[in-house]
Amino acid sequence: MIRAVRIAAWLAVIGLVGLIGWRFLIADQVPPPAPLPRLEMSELDGRPAFAPESIEGPWLLNVWGSWCAPCHAEHPVLMALRSEGIAIYGLNWRDSPEDANRFLDDLGNPFVAVMQDRDNLSVMALGISGAPETLVVMDGRVLARWPGPLTADALRQTIYPAIDRALSD
Repeated sequence: MIRAVRIAAWLAVIGLVGLIGWRFLIADQVPPPAPLPRLEMSELDGRPAFAPESIEGPWLLNVWGSWCAPCHAEHPVLMALRSEGIAIYGLNWRDSPEDANRFLDDLGNPFVAVMQDRDNLSVMALGISGAPETLVVMDGRVLARWPGPLTADALRQTIYPAIDRALSD
């Protein structure tokens, strides 16, 4: 009986080590591009609007809200990306136009254009569960996504490599 328990414990340890090893093996693999779903957006009063299908080259779609503390934390990163010439489009979520505009007026506007998702339909279609989230998009395909606030690590690990891949294709 004790021998069977020891064997079972060893098999569990070996299985766990194998599972962890597999996770690290596939961690650097890039998921295939997914089609950008049709987005049900409305214009944000006083801001330029956009149609995803008309944007050329790689671009970022950033889902944000003025109510979102991590969105405030990532805002300087978005402003820096904009100064690098990276096209960022905003999708404001769960916000009033007044609060969204005040946020952009107070902190600066990193977006080429901004739309609102007033009915949560776009966020649901994109599979987003929280803000902020940033997607790298090109030619109607989502090439990468980063859930949570953008950081230097997120840029190095996900955003810049996806943009580089898009430009090299």
